[in-house]
Amino acid sequence: MGRTSKSFERKKPLFKAEPKILVLCEDLKSSKCYLEDAAEHFRARADIDIAHCGVTHPSGIVEEGIKRSTKYNHVYCVIDRDTHKCFDRALKLASNSKKLTVIPSYPCFEFWLILHFGHCRKPFNRTDRNSPGDEAIAHLRKLPNMRDYSKGEKFGVFKLLLGEPFENARKLSPQILAQAKLDGELNPSTKFHLLIDAFEALSAPQLLDT
Repeated sequence: MGRTSKSFERKKPLFKAEPKILVLCEDLKSSKCYLEDAAEHFRARADIDIAHCGVTHPSGIVEEGIKRSTKYNHVYCVIDRDTHKCFDRALKLASNSKKLTVIPSYPCFEFWLILHFGHCRKPFNRTDRNSPGDEAIAHLRKLPNMRDYSKGEKFGVFKLLLGEPFENARKLSPQILAQAKLDGELNPSTKFHLLIDAFEALSAPQLLDT
C-alpha cells in the first residue's frame, strides 16, 4: 500500500537545540583546565566555550562577557574576590544582564579545591607577604597530593580529585555558602558548585515545552 501524504510530513523535534554557553575565567590554566575537564566528564550537551579573555580583573571579565553575550544563550564569569578593587563593580555590572551569571569565589577558585578535602570556614586574610588568595593556595598545597599545585600550571586537578573528594565538594559548597550568608562573612565561600550543576544539567537533552 502506498504511503499517504501525512507519512512524508517531517516529525516535530522533541528536544531543544543545544545551547551555546560561554565560560570566561580569570586565569589561563588552573580553573580553565578544571572546567574543560568537568565539561568533558559530564558530556554536556551544549556548545561550550571555556576561555580566558585577556584580562584578569573581575570587572573586565564581566564587561567582556556582556560584550560577547549576543552570540551565546548564556555566559558564566568565573571570578576571584581576593583583593580586586573592581569586584563589587563587576557584580553590579552583571546584575544588569539577563544572560550573564557570575561565579565568584572568596577569596579564590582554590577554595573550591580545598572543599574536596573537607569542611572549611577559616577566613583567608592578607598577611605581610601574601594576599588572601595566596594564603588559600598555601593552605591547599598542604593537603594530600597538592604540594605541587600552581595556579599558572596545568595540574590535572579535576581528574585527580574526581570521585569521593569531588562529591564532598559538591555537598559542602552550598552548605558553606548558606552559612556564610547567615554569618554575613563570605570569606571563605564559593558559588562554583552552581557551574558544576549547570554542566550536569546540560548532560541530558532538554525536552521542548509542550
